[in-house]
Amino acid sequence: MSSSLSIPRTLSPHPSSFPPHIIIARPRSACCPSSSSSLSVRPARSGPPICLLPRPAAVKGPWSSSSSGSSRRKRRRRREVRVEMTISELRKEEEEEEERQRQRREEEEEEEEEEGPPPLLDPESNSRPRRIALFVEPSPFAYVSGYKNRFQNFIKYLREMGDEVMVVTTHEGVPDEFYGAKLIGSRSFPCPWYQKVPLSLALSPRIISEVAKFKPDIIHASSPGIMVFGALAIAKMLCVPIVMSYHTHVPVYIPRYTFSWLVHPMWLIIKFLHRAADLTLVPSAALGKELQAYRVTTANKIRLWNKGVDSESFNPCFRSQEMRYRLSNGEPEKPLIVHVGRLGVEKSLDFLKSVMDRLPNARIAFIGDGPYREELERMFTGMPAVFTGMLQGEELSQAYASGDVFMMPSESETLGLVVLEAMSSGIPVVAARAGGVPDIIPPEQDGKTSFLFSPGDLDDCMSKLEPLLQNSELRETIGKAAREEMEKYDWRAATRKIRNEQYNAAIWFWRKKRAQLLRPIQWLAKRFFPSPEATYR
Repeated sequence: MSSSLSIPRTLSPHPSSFPPHIIIARPRSACCPSSSSSLSVRPARSGPPICLLPRPAAVKGPWSSSSSGSSRRKRRRRREVRVEMTISELRKEEEEEEERQRQRREEEEEEEEEEGPPPLLDPESNSRPRRIALFVEPSPFAYVSGYKNRFQNFIKYLREMGDEVMVVTTHEGVPDEFYGAKLIGSRSFPCPWYQKVPLSLALSPRIISEVAKFKPDIIHASSPGIMVFGALAIAKMLCVPIVMSYHTHVPVYIPRYTFSWLVHPMWLIIKFLHRAADLTLVPSAALGKELQAYRVTTANKIRLWNKGVDSESFNPCFRSQEMRYRLSNGEPEKPLIVHVGRLGVEKSLDFLKSVMDRLPNARIAFIGDGPYREELERMFTGMPAVFTGMLQGEELSQAYASGDVFMMPSESETLGLVVLEAMSSGIPVVAARAGGVPDIIPPEQDGKTSFLFSPGDLDDCMSKLEPLLQNSELRETIGKAAREEMEKYDWRAATRKIRNEQYNAAIWFWRKKRAQLLRPIQWLAKRFFPSPEATYR
């Protein structure tokens, strides 16, 4: 039975007139006009009095007189302000919590990075022959690209250092023998968006069996691609360290060949691959910084694969009047611009059309092939341009050395090995200041060994190119300085650094990761299978 007492509004005294042991519930009409206007008075419970509802800060006149419309609106506005302040405070707290979590993640990553560089392993291990499995896609023997010379020289000098080398690559054009390395071709298929690029997963039972029999000490895979997934799976199956070297900057190519919305998923794939790897090699410092910016992996697991060039094969001594006659279409006395490389839309070769429009007396030669060749030939119809197709061996060396200036307008080069080869051949280079090219021509050498221009800036390009074409003494001075600089870079030294330092770092990271994964298992083993205590008498 309820013990409350209903008091009519007209007889309601001021709340201060009630004795302290009575608790007054504020009338509902102050908040809800449609509710009953009576006051509920009930005896207080034992213990100190508890106010169920806050008393107004200031009360003027009788209680019943404060229920006017204006006071209700004021109270409603005050409540809304309180609610809004509460929501804003909650949002602020959530943002602060997210910021704290982000800072904690960054601190954890910094702590992990501060551990490196890892100490070198026993120096004696460097002298012992290693068994190295290379997964390279597409083939460095058949597919012409920037990393072809890199991997061929890498295999050559690993064999020279006494290592056993197995190369798994796409099946087209695989030679029977290459400096004693074991070669395995994997059935491939053409890339849907770039038909001349063969791809292969390299995860057939035959290849898994061959790699398992080889018992590699380390697996090294080129990335990104399809084969790198197979290499990663085999490395995990065999419990072997894996190194990935990043050669093709696919996120830059995607908008030119397919849909821009695929760029973000591509970065996620790259992150998945390289976070699973024990070490990532990059051909240029600029590319390494970009991978760090996208948090592809921790900074101490990104290492530089030093540049190198075959200074014997690419040498000014190969300059040939006959080759110059061929490249200039029978006008060897005219200024000759040379470009060597894959003819792809991502290379910004249409920029050279604007350059040639301003140089009616110059000639240009394109050495190489690719899916953009037909479009370029149509673009240069009626202009003094020569397309030679693929050249190799001594012919390629002659083509480099017989030009006056080498042009590189591409903004997507991970390094630009053709720039190294041109400079080694003794001809100055005019290249876009983008990608990995500034690693070859740093700011302190710009204008001394070669020239860089702002990407897409035709006026800047012409200000560097025209003086070289018009002044033979300047060309000779710059070309000689470029040759002297390139003589410092040797593939043998670059290979030794990868083998003795970077591979050791990968093995160190792999051992550390394995120890961390085994820690919970070791804890459980100690928990359930405690070692017996030794008793001494």
